[in-house]
Amino acid sequence: MTEAQDYARRRWIALALLCVAQFVVVLDASIVNVALPTIGESLSFSQDNLSWVVNAYVLTFGGFLLLGGRMADLLGRRRVFMGGLVLFALASLAGGLAESDAALIAARAVQGLGAAILSPAALSIITTTFSDGAERNKALGAWGAVAGSGGAAGVLLGGILTEYAGWEWVLWVNVPIGIIAALLAPRLIAESRSDSETRSFDAAGAVSITAALAILVYALVEAPDAGWGSAQTIGLLAGAVVLAGAFVAIERRAKAPLVPFSIFRLRTLTGANVVGILTGASLFSMFFFISLYMQNVLGYSAIKAGLSYLPLAGSIIIAAGIASQLVTKIGFKPVLAAGMALIAAGLVWFGQISADGSFVGDILGPSLLAAVGLGFAFVPQTIAAVSGVGDREAGLASGLINTSQQIGGALGLAVLSTVAFPQIDDAAAAAGGVPSPAVLTDGYADAFMVGAGIAVLGVLATLFLIRGRDSREHVELGTPEAVEASA
Repeated sequence: MTEAQDYARRRWIALALLCVAQFVVVLDASIVNVALPTIGESLSFSQDNLSWVVNAYVLTFGGFLLLGGRMADLLGRRRVFMGGLVLFALASLAGGLAESDAALIAARAVQGLGAAILSPAALSIITTTFSDGAERNKALGAWGAVAGSGGAAGVLLGGILTEYAGWEWVLWVNVPIGIIAALLAPRLIAESRSDSETRSFDAAGAVSITAALAILVYALVEAPDAGWGSAQTIGLLAGAVVLAGAFVAIERRAKAPLVPFSIFRLRTLTGANVVGILTGASLFSMFFFISLYMQNVLGYSAIKAGLSYLPLAGSIIIAAGIASQLVTKIGFKPVLAAGMALIAAGLVWFGQISADGSFVGDILGPSLLAAVGLGFAFVPQTIAAVSGVGDREAGLASGLINTSQQIGGALGLAVLSTVAFPQIDDAAAAAGGVPSPAVLTDGYADAFMVGAGIAVLGVLATLFLIRGRDSREHVELGTPEAVEASA
């Protein structure tokens, strides 16, 4: 085997390693959901604190993504990736060993920090390892498949582990994966970092934007319980705005800013991040309300609900593979627009659920439609988000699109919860107690329809914010002539 062939082989093995790491990161946002009742009973959680097993992870993950991306550029992408893996694995170990609610919540927060460090580093390694065009499309197709299917797989795996091994294993399963991946990384991944001559770290900018994002995510997560018009929500949102304003002022004066605002002159990158927010808002909440409908209305067990996600997860993987090929042939803009339209159609279909429904009649069809849309959306969205970005800012661009999707997910879940739950609570109060299946179904259906409206906004954002010229140029980079010239 020649040196060039060996390098090519190692790149694809490295891609598999990076995808496994990203799969675990996405998985951990959902894997604990079905274990929550068991965790609550085991560690004597109050009902209010139990949601923080999920929220603590989402909060630190969303808040530190930009910082993680910039760290990868400045300190070395492989080094930061390995550090994030080790931190993630150790936090998972500590979470499984936790003997109190506070200890578990703290471990989940550190898990989110590790995820925020390793995820943008992994994506930036892909964008700097694989050249723009057909090769990168194939690599990002695999990345999109694991990112899209991780949430569904988490529900399934969480149910199985909780039922047969104990809730601790929904956390401990990460430990061997993280350690093995960290040990393999030096053999498979070449070190890379920004070629910028300025190595100073923008500490003030990092603190201000991380605090702003963390407070924003916290405000959105807590808004359904505290109330959108409450002093807490308004105060937190105002604090996030003030810190974001301070970040802008700091960045304009910094010699080596954390986020050079010149990157937003790339219209396609900016548009991809707007679509990323809308994708997260429509789809993250879709998983949440499907799970509630299956368990609270159809009466599914945790394992049955998890198994019901298998067609969706499989379809995402297939659709992502198809999308990576279509992007090479017709460009990322039409594929992304089609994906958002299919998501909208799937959510409208979900909006027709009934209280006496069934898996085949109410879950399977819209799941498959939304899954194809998700595969078609994630891949071109990621490609567009790093389109035209130089290697020295690959980590920044990767952190931006991850941040957009996470913030969108938190925002969407908060908004759609506000749509669904107040009317359910009001109807239950009027009926004198527990809401009926019909009341629950109406609330969930309304949430699905609002989610569909958000996805339609994603279609419009794709059409008007993403440049068709960039999409067509991307197709040209995938032609045999362009590939041969870059070889």
